[in-house]
Amino acid sequence: MKTQLRVDWPSCKGRGLCHHVLPELIDLDEWGYPIVKGPVTKELREDAKEAVRVCPQLALRLT
Repeated sequence: MKTQLRVDWPSCKGRGLCHHVLPELIDLDEWGYPIVKGPVTKELREDAKEAVRVCPQLALRLT
């Protein structure tokens, strides 16, 4: 099973910090909310963990 990044939409405030940490996997929509582009690869796993850690709203998680 592949590791995925999940967004808790009610908690997300669209600050975009996750995109700054992980631009290879997270784009931002026109309002600044994250768009996850695919599964987390082994190469991006540590950056994904960092994106989860820096989210001020705790709106990201790895599954």
